[in-house]
Amino acid sequence: MADENGMVDLKQGQAHSARIYDYFLGGKDNYDADRVAAEQIEQAIPNVRMVARENRDFMNRAVRYVGEQGVRQFIDIGTGIPTAPNLHQVAQETARDARVVYVDNDPIVLAHARALLVGTPEGRTEYIEADVTEPAKILAAPRLAETIDFTQPVALSLIALCHFIPGEQIYRIIEALLEPLAPGSFLVMTHLTADLDPETVQGTVNAYQHSGIAMEARTYDGVARFFADLQLIEPGIVPIGRWYPDGKEPDPIAAGVVALPLADPAVKPPAAGYAAVGRKT
Repeated sequence: MADENGMVDLKQGQAHSARIYDYFLGGKDNYDADRVAAEQIEQAIPNVRMVARENRDFMNRAVRYVGEQGVRQFIDIGTGIPTAPNLHQVAQETARDARVVYVDNDPIVLAHARALLVGTPEGRTEYIEADVTEPAKILAAPRLAETIDFTQPVALSLIALCHFIPGEQIYRIIEALLEPLAPGSFLVMTHLTADLDPETVQGTVNAYQHSGIAMEARTYDGVARFFADLQLIEPGIVPIGRWYPDGKEPDPIAAGVVALPLADPAVKPPAAGYAAVGRKT
């Protein structure tokens, strides 16, 4: 938010999850507080940069999948600092008339969104400055109403976001966000879990909390609650790197994918989160 002189408080002295994520993805839009927090997190998960990339790669696959199902509208909450390819670029690659509304509460994200989130002439991209804990504000935003037709399917994207809202509140929030979406809409999500590597993930939670960022890693059942009234798309709720449409990983050579070796072969591949896509019926 801007002060009385029109200056935006970037809160450089306070770590922010979006800027920490930017750091892990190799971005430059972060500050000392973010880098200190990131280094503490990296001590807990040495391969945390791979975890961040896995989240990004899943977003690409999931957005492409729902686009192939005919979805042309996307609401991405917890957008983060733009990192190519952004969601609208993936969506508009599948359908040039796709419409995307980004939602975030970090002023740095806002500054970049205005400059960088420019889509195809046939489509549209918009940005709302709001917090996921304010679903009514998001749904009432004029830019959302101008961009999204709620009589048609919408994909709601929540990548690496819901674990930053501890407790029961998040379930009510997601329910409120899903309620106005038409049948055929999708929920796209990744979420931190301790099911797969309890000690490592608990260290991650502790590092975020030490930096003043609330976090809760949820179990499989906790993540499944978000999809209780939705039809899960195969392969269901799985580790992030294993989610592919219908559970079928493409041949890496045919897909032109080059596998990069881990920096330290002794370090286990990351298994810190679940990914899932659900369809509203």
